[in-house]
Amino acid sequence: MPKMKTKAAAKKRFSFTASGKVKSAQAGKRHGMIKRTTKFIRDARGTNVLCDADAKIVKKYMPYNR
Repeated sequence: MPKMKTKAAAKKRFSFTASGKVKSAQAGKRHGMIKRTTKFIRDARGTNVLCDADAKIVKKYMPYNR
């Protein structure tokens, strides 16, 4: 049986916590920051943990990274 491939895009965008949850960067911070409110920019620092439905999809893309 051949090895399953990890999606390269998912490998670059997501990482896992020790308990198996999926971490991702905050969306909406790449460009256009002038029009964003200060509150949005402040709240959007750091990383997020994906909800269970989204995490299930990402885990399918990364079969060996659990």
